[in-house]
Amino acid sequence: MRPAEKRHALRTLVLRNARIHTFHPARPQAHAIALAGGRVAAYDDEATALAGADARVIDLQGATVIPGINDSHAHMEREGLKALRPSLAAARSVEDVLRVVREQAKSTPPGEYIVTMPVGTPPYYFGGAAQLAEGRLPNRQELDAAAPGHPVYIPAPFGNWGRPPGSGALNSLALARNGLTSASQPRCSGIELGRDASGDLDGRIVERNARPAVEFDLLPDVPRFGFADRLKGLRISQQLYHAKGTTSIYEGHGCAPETISVYRKLWEDGGLTMRSTLVVSPAWSDLAEAARAMRDWLATARGRGLGDPWFRVSGIHIAYGGDPVVACCARANLPDTGWSGFVEQAVTPPDFRALCLLAAEHDLRVNVIVSDKLHEVVPVLREIDARFPLAGRRWVVQHIARSRLDDLKALKALDVLVTTIPTYFLWKGGAAYLDEPDGGEGVVPHAAMLALGLDVSLATDNIPYDPFHTLWVAGVRQERLTGRVIGAGQTLSARDALHAFTVAGARLSFDEDWKGPLAPGFAADLAVLDRDPMTLPPAAWRDVQCTMTLVGGRIVHGEPDGLAP
Repeated sequence: MRPAEKRHALRTLVLRNARIHTFHPARPQAHAIALAGGRVAAYDDEATALAGADARVIDLQGATVIPGINDSHAHMEREGLKALRPSLAAARSVEDVLRVVREQAKSTPPGEYIVTMPVGTPPYYFGGAAQLAEGRLPNRQELDAAAPGHPVYIPAPFGNWGRPPGSGALNSLALARNGLTSASQPRCSGIELGRDASGDLDGRIVERNARPAVEFDLLPDVPRFGFADRLKGLRISQQLYHAKGTTSIYEGHGCAPETISVYRKLWEDGGLTMRSTLVVSPAWSDLAEAARAMRDWLATARGRGLGDPWFRVSGIHIAYGGDPVVACCARANLPDTGWSGFVEQAVTPPDFRALCLLAAEHDLRVNVIVSDKLHEVVPVLREIDARFPLAGRRWVVQHIARSRLDDLKALKALDVLVTTIPTYFLWKGGAAYLDEPDGGEGVVPHAAMLALGLDVSLATDNIPYDPFHTLWVAGVRQERLTGRVIGAGQTLSARDALHAFTVAGARLSFDEDWKGPLAPGFAADLAVLDRDPMTLPPAAWRDVQCTMTLVGGRIVHGEPDGLAP
């Protein structure tokens, strides 16, 4: 019996005494739901009638039930990796940092690296070294004294978590083992090596890039996350995402070959409980190599791709823009991708057009991050459509920030799907849009998209991975430092936001005929919440907690031992 079949060999489960939002137009609400064979079987009286001797019945005591969260830009494999390194979240002084290093030195064999998490408070690491009393990280001499027999590396935060710049530090042995001297100069822009008054390296590194390049560029000796680390991290990540009500993910930014292999291993072992659709992050270096890869090696990712309801690979991610030096350094470090999990790309507008034409010719659907460049990407999509009609191909435009109404209309006409990450552009990075001439109505314009009939999917981008934080941002649209609202007319209602975070994402993976709403015959993927967002003001949405999560009718988070049998 295959892993997926084992998961579905379940007895009937009836959840009663609940407020169930089905997001199915024929029956929007219910108070009881029966799950059998991994699917929804019935509602209310019909559900109760199925509660026979072999069924399990759980009284939810008035809790709210929604379809499972479908995070359409999840970066799920990243979160669990944070647990594999010593945390410095509690550090408030240089001595606090050194204390952690000294403790690690006691249990680390001499000569082996001590690599910590960054200084700062998760999940964003805002402030970084500024949260230490001295306003700085330890210098190399202080780290030398704390761990004289070990190379020590304190990395800067991954820029996508918070806001660059970030600060890192190395001791003398780590500098030497990476060949860094006073004459060393980074190849990648945005990296600064700290120096003392005499011009010698003091161990500090400042990283100004959103996705750090320093390890790819200057630190070849620092240990990378290996396959076993990534597999362990994915197991942790899966449970963390389940604990927030997430039952499906779509990795639209793409996954490097090793990342796909890690998911495949977990799936083969029967341990993948998150429905995962992965997009290929290709490692080609030029158009000729891309043409060969699409023709000869990416057949499995064409169209709907290959896989089953638990693990599927479909489509490719093609960047629009990027730093060619960073991309070159990153490719030279493969299979390691650092925190990203995808292959860094740098694609010029002419190459983007050429790659999209190649992808359309080979029936490879494209995922592209546009940010403020939707107006530049739409003409390319129109040209592609004229030669290879895009209707039904499920191409995806992601990370939309500033946009024009005509370009949104074009996406609808072209049948291109849309995912948004409001936390990235409105809350975390909203400072860039506080003085828009239209008040921000064109920045992540959710209401305008819905009015045009675009079936928008929301995503967390792992910043943080809690969907209810993202839900809150979509409802309040407040910039994090000033509290100012960006585009007040574009706020989402709880129903629209939850629809975008649950049902809408099924189209991304061609699964809308069996996954999404809680309807008979559809997947028994659902989240039980401690409060009903539909009855709360938007300001309270981010405080909603998931108390139980089911995927395919199986409880994957929050076994209700304390609930009535």
